[in-house]
Amino acid sequence: MTTEMQEIAITEDKPLLTGQADSSKQDAELAARILLDQGQEHSIETPHGVLHVTLHGTRNSRRPAILTFHDVGLDNKSCFLPLFKFEEMQEIVKNFTLIHIDAPGQEDGAAVYPVGYQYPSMETIAEMIPAVLQFFNFRTVIGVGVGAGAYILSKFTLANPDSVEGLVLVNIDTNSRGWMDWAAQKLSSVTSSLTEQILSHLFSQEELSSNTDLVQSHRERISKAPHLLNIELFWKTYNSRRDLTLDRSCTFKCPVMLVVGDQAPYEDAAVECNSKLDPTTTSFLKMADAGGLPQLTQPAKLTEAFKYFIQGMGYMASSCMTRLSRSRTTSLSSSYSMDGSRSRSRTLSQGSQGGQMPPSPSQTMEVSC
Repeated sequence: MTTEMQEIAITEDKPLLTGQADSSKQDAELAARILLDQGQEHSIETPHGVLHVTLHGTRNSRRPAILTFHDVGLDNKSCFLPLFKFEEMQEIVKNFTLIHIDAPGQEDGAAVYPVGYQYPSMETIAEMIPAVLQFFNFRTVIGVGVGAGAYILSKFTLANPDSVEGLVLVNIDTNSRGWMDWAAQKLSSVTSSLTEQILSHLFSQEELSSNTDLVQSHRERISKAPHLLNIELFWKTYNSRRDLTLDRSCTFKCPVMLVVGDQAPYEDAAVECNSKLDPTTTSFLKMADAGGLPQLTQPAKLTEAFKYFIQGMGYMASSCMTRLSRSRTTSLSSSYSMDGSRSRSRTLSQGSQGGQMPPSPSQTMEVSC
């Protein structure tokens, strides 16, 4: 018997459409963009407890990450979201990974600590940061801290100088509370609610008197926070901080940019900190009409200053300087010191060749914008 072989043509009932593969790829890319935009949230174990950390961007460890730490009464979103969502900031964001750290128990939705909980000290919180860098496999960072976060990043930088390539400190106060401050705080705790105490820390008296929309929104957010007890613990810890030991012989090893509003509660403290730092590696930016939170009220000016700062470290050399460079003669009030004595700060527009300092470090500039 002869067996005949028949050729059978098999066709797909539902053949792939020409654009289907492209559509799937686009959907995947969109999902990835949404994920990066919203941030990847992590709970990271450290030797002193768990930290809530949000990462934006890819883990490109060839460059330092930008690591942020917020102030009391804020979390990473309320403190930094308007700044890093700002249109002109996107040129920086797309080139660096962002790591936002929330202080213990300060993130939105955090569980409330039990009564009597021993909140970590400012020094202990600073000691938790190396575990974050190790988790994401970053060797170095550029730190951006506000208020209490500026103090914490300063402690971290002093203890880990090789881990920090640059430091941006907004509303820094390097001093502990004196007896007069302690007495005033005690009186304030009797006459004012916790929310009002924190608002006085965050905003200028002019902003509080005007009861601006920003003040109102933060008053409502803090007063209605389910984890208000956690916020109070962080507030008390910040008020119990110790002096940061800083002088010209014991200072930061990296470039530093100090930022403060011209009527901010910590304007004098920032000026005093500036006097303790090396003028050849320090930039001082005092911002007009910025109030207590310049990263929220003046994101354009701070973004441009941040670009200059990063360029001075040798990154983004081809970045286009727009706003500040156009308005240098109209909106910047500059004072130069050529003798090197009592130099307040150096120019924000350093050369960007390999992160080297300008050839004439005694030429300095205090910027008010």
